[in-house]
Amino acid sequence: MRIVDVQNEIDHELITHDEIMKRIQEAADQVSEDYKHTLPLLVCVLKGAANTMTAFAQAMSIQVELDYMSLSSYGAGTSSSGTITVRQDLSRDVRGRDVIIVEDIIDSGRTLDWLVNELKSRGAKSVEIFALLEKPARRVIDVDVKYKGFEIPDEFVVGFGLDYDERYRNLDSIAVLKPEVYEGAVQ
Repeated sequence: MRIVDVQNEIDHELITHDEIMKRIQEAADQVSEDYKHTLPLLVCVLKGAANTMTAFAQAMSIQVELDYMSLSSYGAGTSSSGTITVRQDLSRDVRGRDVIIVEDIIDSGRTLDWLVNELKSRGAKSVEIFALLEKPARRVIDVDVKYKGFEIPDEFVVGFGLDYDERYRNLDSIAVLKPEVYEGAVQ
């Protein structure tokens, strides 16, 4: 394992920790109002959305249930391969449930589109999305995101759960990775 000074690999901070937490609280307040008479199921898309899921659930003023699903369309590269692989499925039945998918970032939209359709096919009463980040420039499939975090430029970002090759997830903000760090990676 290569140990490095992370600051030498970060180009710049894009979104501060305080900005992230403020936006998560705003989205959680809206969800708490929209679902005040129900018990929604929050579905975290692992691993990237784990930090967002924790902060989002803790910011809620209503009771929620949590479940986790691990999907992959990236591997070790920096862009989506387009093929969705289920690595870990949900432990709960979504039939008749109001489901809110908690996602870290929407690039192409392929993974999220697949997941929304999959949950609907399993009988979910409703399926909505909270995405911390969106990259409109990379969108291939349009997905309806009801609860939005931040729109970001087409730069490779890490932190707050987002990674490059399983690194940088523990940064408490969103930062842009220097291109030389991932140059030569499978695109």
